[in-house]
Amino acid sequence: MSDKFQNKYRISSARLQNWDYGSNAMYFVTICTKNMEYYLGNVVDGKIVFSNVGVIADILWHEIKNHSKNIELGAFVVMPNHVHGILMICGNDIESNDATDGVTDGVTDGVTDGVTDGVTVETTHALSLPLPPPPPPPPHPPQPPKTIGQQRFQNQGKNTLSSIIGSYKSAVSKHAHRMGFDFAWQSRFHDHIIRNDESFQRISEYIRNNPLNWLNDKLYNIAP
Repeated sequence: MSDKFQNKYRISSARLQNWDYGSNAMYFVTICTKNMEYYLGNVVDGKIVFSNVGVIADILWHEIKNHSKNIELGAFVVMPNHVHGILMICGNDIESNDATDGVTDGVTDGVTDGVTDGVTVETTHALSLPLPPPPPPPPHPPQPPKTIGQQRFQNQGKNTLSSIIGSYKSAVSKHAHRMGFDFAWQSRFHDHIIRNDESFQRISEYIRNNPLNWLNDKLYNIAP
């Protein structure tokens, strides 16, 4: 985990280039405050005591499911200089299939029928004779296929992990600043794709016990 905190604790690695972050999966997310400052509270006797901004961060995390589609929330904790949480995206694939079916139906029922009716009525008139097809466009050199990571920039604003976390961070910052509190997030966040139940149980336990183990945490007393 030490590589996550190089270069003044900015996450140097990008999202996985071969993974669609809008696909159904479980994600372990860590979001750190700017320069690892203790903006969100402190740990006393193994329990987190929220600051005012920590209260906002806690409340708005639980609001994610009310503002994003196909989201379930797993274990979550606000720590003095970061938050840990599990997000489960479930249902995006089904919604995409439904959207495709709608487009197909629209083409079949509307566009095709209209063109067919027009040809039937007008083919007895000389003006309805077909025109010669236009010349083909000049060939373009083939372009290498884009990776999923490159295609991700075309999907900003959709129900992806980045858009969900971005909205959450923005909401916390907006409310904190509106109430006059000094606060800033680190510009990026770290994610881990949870691939099996054993990993899910282990990470959930780690999150729940984070306050109890704070003095041994790698993020405890980290200075920029």
